[in-house]
Amino acid sequence: MEDQLDHDIRFMKEALKEARKAFEMDEVPVGAVIVCQNTILARAHNYTEHLTDVTAHAEMQAFTSATFGLGGKYLPECTLYVTLEPCVMCAGASFWTQIGRIVYGARDEKRGFLKIGQPLLHPRTKLTGGILEEESASLLKEFFKKKRTP
Repeated sequence: MEDQLDHDIRFMKEALKEARKAFEMDEVPVGAVIVCQNTILARAHNYTEHLTDVTAHAEMQAFTSATFGLGGKYLPECTLYVTLEPCVMCAGASFWTQIGRIVYGARDEKRGFLKIGQPLLHPRTKLTGGILEEESASLLKEFFKKKRTP
């Protein structure tokens, strides 16, 4: 039987696949999947450049897709796997979805919601960080290094 860490790694690898898609599209490489009962309900990645929409973060895209697929706006039995710690906007949106759990890869020291030190998640949302952190962080570093190199 798969333990929780193995389960988290398996689905974070799926989120990393989405982040790589964003990288190839010249979007900031953040990927997300939403899982319920071992089934991926939504896959998404950052799409802000292509949509010219600052709110088109991977998490926001995934929330929209998952709630549409389920036919309801709440996700209390679901887990969001995202390669980067959510920003304040995405943490706030997760509050409104009442998502059951958030699992993230790399910390976002500049814009992550944990930086503000206030509870932004729904009181029942559980949080786990650092799953495949190195892989998530290295993809972001590679992307921004590529951006800075003429």
